[in-house]
Amino acid sequence: MEFVYAALLLHSAGKDVTEEGIKKIVEASGAKVDDVRAKALVAALEGVDIAKVLAQAAVMPVAAAAPAAAAAAAPASKEEKEEDKEAAEESGVEGLGALFG
Repeated sequence: MEFVYAALLLHSAGKDVTEEGIKKIVEASGAKVDDVRAKALVAALEGVDIAKVLAQAAVMPVAAAAPAAAAAAAPASKEEKEEDKEAAEESGVEGLGALFG
């Protein structure tokens, strides 16, 4: 996460997002610098208009996805819950048998 924050900090300061810049910021924060992660992030951001992506993210709030996620995670029926509980108990008993058998 530190590497992404470093890239955003460089962008907001109007500087190019480079490996050296990311490494300096991460090092200054006291976090461990990982050259591979810095290089991968710079490669992933190559050709990406960060300002445009941030503008799009501001327009589409995360809370809009919550109702859809809640509908998808609707509770299972009582019968399904009981079947799941029985299956979990059986697998637990089998696991104990492997320890002592």
